[in-house]
Amino acid sequence: MNKYEAMFIVKPELSEEERKNLFQQIDDVVTKNHGVIAQSALWAEKRKLFFPIKKQLEGVYYLSSFSLDPLAIKDIRHAYNLNENILRVLITKLE
Repeated sequence: MNKYEAMFIVKPELSEEERKNLFQQIDDVVTKNHGVIAQSALWAEKRKLFFPIKKQLEGVYYLSSFSLDPLAIKDIRHAYNLNENILRVLITKLE
């Protein structure tokens, strides 16, 4: 299993309850693919984006660190792309 870090930009207009549910869904995708969440937390509240993403000018940033089988990265990336509340995700492998 490799260690990864993922940065998510999510829609800013979500309520606090919707945001908590979304963050739980993000973590659940990793655990359903037999991964282990090391830590995950809100990284930044509403921030102005440099350019619009899916017609949004602001975003909320969420950071997650986890260990996962490299073959499962494609599956979790696909699951994140299907979620309409996630504007953008960047997954990087840690050394």
